[in-house]
Amino acid sequence: MAKQGGRPQGRGAARAAKGTTPRRATQSGGARKPKAKVVFDARPEPEEPRTFRLGAVPGATPGKWIDTWKRRMPHVTMELVSIDPGTQRTAIDELDAALIRLPLADDSLHLISLYDEVAVVVASAESHLMAVDRLTADDLVGEVLITPLDDVLGPLALPTESPRFAPLETTADAIATVATGVGIVVVPMSLARLHHRKDVDYRPLLAGPTSTVALAWPRERTTADIETFVGIVRGRTSNSSR
Repeated sequence: MAKQGGRPQGRGAARAAKGTTPRRATQSGGARKPKAKVVFDARPEPEEPRTFRLGAVPGATPGKWIDTWKRRMPHVTMELVSIDPGTQRTAIDELDAALIRLPLADDSLHLISLYDEVAVVVASAESHLMAVDRLTADDLVGEVLITPLDDVLGPLALPTESPRFAPLETTADAIATVATGVGIVVVPMSLARLHHRKDVDYRPLLAGPTSTVALAWPRERTTADIETFVGIVRGRTSNSSR
């Protein structure tokens, strides 16, 4: 116990000796009220709905990529537009991107080769050519080769003969003609499947030409949506870096 008349003892006495007063006790037993935490909402703002227009030449098969797009980009509608191989360069300017057939030389475009298609010989289902599993150029000696105006393979060095009638407009017309037993058509396999009929069949042409399907878009219009689609066609996951 401090002696009467002696120097004040303890912290309170020390404050009194210095002329200070003790702090007022806060509520709840003197504990300080904790400061409120500031919480930031890190969620990205929802994106505005929009449309991604993808062109595709006949025979191109973007189905699996479109399915992935729908899962990964539900806020961006994918519109698939059919384009003519003969006017594919002009069509690209009206689209976000397009699946086209090479060759297409244009420095203003980004071009990414995707896959090559083998050529097949399409003939009547009753043709002797369909008796084997595959054909060579020698098997086609003397056959009438019908080349439609929308042909995508170009000149073929085959020992065939030219038809004695005017060129047909489309591949569909040419295949309908060979169904009657007149001549053959050589096309990429996807076009043979696209125009399949019960009265025609096809066989792979060994050492034949190939047709390359590529993704194209204008260099000056590379957007985040296009980069996303490029990642999809290249097999990147949603968590992959570009």
